[in-house]
Amino acid sequence: MNMVGAALKCIFVYWLVQGIDTMTSDQTFTRPIVVAPIAGLILGEFQTGIVMGAALESIFMGISAIGGVVPADACTSSILAVAFTILTGTSAEEGLALAMPIGTLMSSFSSMFTPIFASLAPFWEKLALEMKPKKFIGILLPFQLFISRIVPTIVLFIAVAYGIDGLQTLLGQLPGWLRAGLGASSSMMTAIGFAITTAMIWSNETGVYFFVGYVLAAYLGLGNLPIAIFAAAIAFVTFFRDKQTNDLKTELTGKVAGGVANDEEDFF
Repeated sequence: MNMVGAALKCIFVYWLVQGIDTMTSDQTFTRPIVVAPIAGLILGEFQTGIVMGAALESIFMGISAIGGVVPADACTSSILAVAFTILTGTSAEEGLALAMPIGTLMSSFSSMFTPIFASLAPFWEKLALEMKPKKFIGILLPFQLFISRIVPTIVLFIAVAYGIDGLQTLLGQLPGWLRAGLGASSSMMTAIGFAITTAMIWSNETGVYFFVGYVLAAYLGLGNLPIAIFAAAIAFVTFFRDKQTNDLKTELTGKVAGGVANDEEDFF
């Protein structure tokens, strides 16, 4: 495949998901589970995109920007990982192993330009004080869609157009044991992603489900899909049970409050 053409396709995917995310403010279209399948579809291997999207989401779902922390760029790293896997014909495991280093480098490089964009704050404040929403949005949207994303776009284009062949040559010269290690490390990163997410949501009430899932997988031999269906059923039952309990508490609280008010009126 023509690398320049592939690079343009990757840029299209990047601008597509970033544009939708900016316009809708959902902040979910740039997630790996969405980006990777779209990249795979554009590059001609939709199944590879789906498989890698699920694995990449497992790695990045526990990583978030909190305070001054700059997390790895999940969007661009997902596009590059999928592009590398498809264009070079390597295994998905080797592509996944490159995702986190690529995401970290992209995030670090983009953060170098943050002071430049931050220096524009007085301009945006002045524009907002004019009380002209249409003018403000008319300037802000093109800036968000194009100017603020020009640096990742250039890096993404260069990486795919001129870097894929170099990576392929480099990996081709690596010994077999090292390439096997890259595949093993990608599996470890998936486990680390799940561990980070589990640590964030762990509690005495929900922790028991972790051990239930382990027993279902390790001892009963169930696959991911039946375990996911079983977990979804438990989640629905728990949600509606808690909702019913909260509604009942609200109703009882209202009755008690009404009874107290009536007693006070009768007393006075």
